[in-house]
Amino acid sequence: MIAGGLARGVSAARTLASARSRAGVVAAAQCRDFTATAATRAGTPELERIRNLAIIAHVDHGKTSLVDQLLRQSGAAEVQQHSRVMDSNVLEKERGITILSKSTAVSYAGHRINIVDTPGHADFGGEVERVLSMVDGVCLVICATEGPMTQTKFVLSKALQRGLKPIVVLNKVDRPTARVAAVEEEILELFINLDASEAQLEYPIVYASAKEGWATMSLDEKSDSILPLLDKIVAELPSPKVDRTAPFSLLVTQIEDDAYVGKCYLGKVQSGVIRVGDTIKSLDTDGKLVAEGKCSKIIQRSGLEQVAIDEAAAGDIVSLAGLENTRVNHTICAAGVTKALPFVPVDPPTIAMTFYVNDSPLGGKEGTLLTSQVIRDRLLKESETNVSLQITEVGEAFEVKGRGELQIGILIETMRREGFELSVSPPRVVYKVEGTGRDRVIYEPYEEVTLDVNEEFTGVVIEKMNRNKGEMKSFTPTGDRARLVYKVPTRGLLGYPAEFKNDTRGQGVLNSMFIGYEPYSGPLDKTRKGSIISTASGETTAYALAGIEPRGKLFVTPGAKVYPGMIVGEHSRENDLEVNPVKAKQLTNFRVAGKEEAIKLTPVEKFNLERMISYIQEDEVIEITPTTLRIRKKELDSNKRKNMNRRGTDFGLPV
Repeated sequence: MIAGGLARGVSAARTLASARSRAGVVAAAQCRDFTATAATRAGTPELERIRNLAIIAHVDHGKTSLVDQLLRQSGAAEVQQHSRVMDSNVLEKERGITILSKSTAVSYAGHRINIVDTPGHADFGGEVERVLSMVDGVCLVICATEGPMTQTKFVLSKALQRGLKPIVVLNKVDRPTARVAAVEEEILELFINLDASEAQLEYPIVYASAKEGWATMSLDEKSDSILPLLDKIVAELPSPKVDRTAPFSLLVTQIEDDAYVGKCYLGKVQSGVIRVGDTIKSLDTDGKLVAEGKCSKIIQRSGLEQVAIDEAAAGDIVSLAGLENTRVNHTICAAGVTKALPFVPVDPPTIAMTFYVNDSPLGGKEGTLLTSQVIRDRLLKESETNVSLQITEVGEAFEVKGRGELQIGILIETMRREGFELSVSPPRVVYKVEGTGRDRVIYEPYEEVTLDVNEEFTGVVIEKMNRNKGEMKSFTPTGDRARLVYKVPTRGLLGYPAEFKNDTRGQGVLNSMFIGYEPYSGPLDKTRKGSIISTASGETTAYALAGIEPRGKLFVTPGAKVYPGMIVGEHSRENDLEVNPVKAKQLTNFRVAGKEEAIKLTPVEKFNLERMISYIQEDEVIEITPTTLRIRKKELDSNKRKNMNRRGTDFGLPV
């Protein structure tokens, strides 16, 4: 019966796609009429007709696809099937992940539903924590095959701590691998383990296929649309609990730049009413005055559009313009307000990387933004909107602390595409030190890691995790696959995802979540071999590389630009090897007379930025330019490197 109901639901969804599209045009007109009436003529909607919710989930469980369907079938926007319109950032489209949270709104059954789409990757958890202050409920999307994962646990814990009402959307139930009953039990166990209240434990479950565009309250009931989920949102989630008679206040959760009005500050109006032309000010987290001005513009989302309105009231999610120097977690309020709104601080960063000016012999030849001043300004601008990043100046370098390698890698890639040249150090964990002398104790961050692998790869995965000081928490076989859960120092994960991908032939899934600090667990075993280092400048030759290749693995091809101190390969032994990769073949009359055989080199591994970040060692850096990525020694001079190695350098632990 269940299988038949699912098949009928999928078939109906496909058959009625064109009908829903025509109905969406009518609904879109109704949505625009509702927005114009509520926002322009009669002020803002009554509180009872507002729902503010966030879509939260583990990565790739279907959040953005679900938002697409809500926009499409409510008529709020004309959205093509599987278009992921909320992932508007270029890097989001390229990587297929959500990096930045976005808000939108749909009109349904006389209600305005404000929706926030959030990232699913653990490195961008700060985005999730930040936007939860704007909403009164969440839709927790969980894959019916994978079940609750590490990031599911993280985002749900944050929502429950804020007392938010959850609706569970069990997505991808139309897959042959769906295990609905087992996943429902896992969801209940997760809620109990996270100390959900009695009210939160009364969560409704909506069964859905965001890809096919349908939802149902029972797998025995046929559905051809996503509207049952909208019905449940209106019926189950509470309206905002705010006071519209109090003075105006808004907590800034996101900052956007507008070419015409300057910075726009997004947030939920916590109290009162704001109108264009009103005098406003901003307070920092300590309640100190930051800026004063007049509200020059109020912007409200409707589908994919931004609509300028005359006023907004408590409960609305809007963007305001008219102030400068205001940051995320600052309070924008009426002139008479003196107390800043409370905010929930995000979890601390666990990874740090150092950004330097690119001082290589090729520096300044491929980029336009080169100096420490422009790098500093760009990093400080990033820290204004990305509250989970911390920027510290260290001489002429900059220490950037974040949640993980991916988060900092996204920042580097963004800067590279903007025209920056810089060098970056390998990632290192952020330690905490307590006490002094003999009482000194070093604490390091730990992660909970979930690894889903084919049964044939469990042996090598267990071996690697044990080597990285991982402690197995559970081992759950599921058919021909197994799920392993480990507690492991964050150090043990640096660079491991790429290794894990190779070990499982691309079929494994690794996810991790920060769980806290524990005492330092000792050094890890060294796994990487030495480097092959260039001693000359110029362009590499096939003749020279052919002589070097038997000594290890090459990273460069003939014709690549190199310089002394640049790494051109990995040595087959533990020590570094210095070579001349630009040496040309010396021609003689004898050699010219005979015909030479063509030199054949093994194809080199193409390193992307994330692979380089996970690969380099403590005494190496990545040279970043708009056109090229290179690996080099931090100290280019060979004699100075040898002296440093003789003295010994502690790159890992705090001193």
